[in-house]
Amino acid sequence: MAEDTWQAITAANRAAWNASAPLHGRGADWDELLERAAQPGFSVLDAQLTETLTALELAGKSAVQIGCNNARELMSLAALGIRPELGIDQAGAFLAQGRQLAEVAGLSPKLLEADIYALPDDLGRFDLGLITIGVLNWMPDLAGFFRAVAGLLAPGGRLVIYETHPFLEVFDPDSATPFEPAFSYFERQPQAVTEAITYDGKSHGQGETGYWFIHPLGEIVTACVRSGLSLVELKEFGHTIREPEYDIYEGRAAQIPMSFCLVAQKPA
Repeated sequence: MAEDTWQAITAANRAAWNASAPLHGRGADWDELLERAAQPGFSVLDAQLTETLTALELAGKSAVQIGCNNARELMSLAALGIRPELGIDQAGAFLAQGRQLAEVAGLSPKLLEADIYALPDDLGRFDLGLITIGVLNWMPDLAGFFRAVAGLLAPGGRLVIYETHPFLEVFDPDSATPFEPAFSYFERQPQAVTEAITYDGKSHGQGETGYWFIHPLGEIVTACVRSGLSLVELKEFGHTIREPEYDIYEGRAAQIPMSFCLVAQKPA
């Protein structure tokens, strides 16, 4: 893909996320999140991610989250004794929500609005890089993305990715035949997303058009390793971490992979 093409896609995705931000910063769910953030031991991390991070023995270490959204997961690291120092996202409207959460949580991470493909040089190096659901599929250039991520890690630093399994992307839960593949696993063209981006499984009408990519697991792992990181662990799971409409694929006798967790490390 030509550089000017993926730059245009990145700009479109930034506009789509900024346009959707107001839908996430109001209402009962937002009020509840603010209340929870003010409580000691605040965390929105699920059991699997908590287990993975705890096993890495990162207490007292520094962390950066790439694609941090409103930074709720970044600040949850404090409950594990990890220092949430930097959150990076291209959507300034979500970072504004993150500053509200940080204030009530009594934390002060730096929240940076930036294009991952054009980061400043003076951000520092961190012991943990965290990437969670809804980041990789918006990236038009995996190789460039992982080079940028690797550059944020200190020597010996770990990268943890907890994401939707790419195989799940071949299904459309809203179709008339949700258990038949709707997309090719090997599709390389970006998928236009025209609806407002939300997580509650409800339609909120049209939004700014963004572009979603199906990146096969092999390409994700390859891009990670080629960035100079060593693969430590890759686990695949049959549980969903996506929107509620994907729940229909969970708990079946013939279970498909629905999420994965990858751990990589920068050479010491």
